[in-house]
Amino acid sequence: MVGVGKLLKQAQKMQQKMEEAQSLLSEETIEVSGGGGAVSIKISGQGEFKDFKLDPEFLKEDAEFVSEAILQALQDATEQAKKKNDDAMSGLTGGMQMPGLF
Repeated sequence: MVGVGKLLKQAQKMQQKMEEAQSLLSEETIEVSGGGGAVSIKISGQGEFKDFKLDPEFLKEDAEFVSEAILQALQDATEQAKKKNDDAMSGLTGGMQMPGLF
């Protein structure tokens, strides 16, 4: 049976590695576009939106089409950031899900 001290050291190392991974993810920028390039979104690997741009000509389109394109781009950006985060964390946790990490 592993001693409590050894388990604590392993937990501290894992916590440090997770903090380092989160720091790297916060610095990483994912760029996503939608609506044929009319919508541009930048999001960090942690899911924090960094930039959002719309082509002014795109706004002349049907309002429902514009809304759908923006929503799809936001969903794509969020999904890519979540995948990046999940990939980074699963490498540290051996694929075990850790609640509250995105």
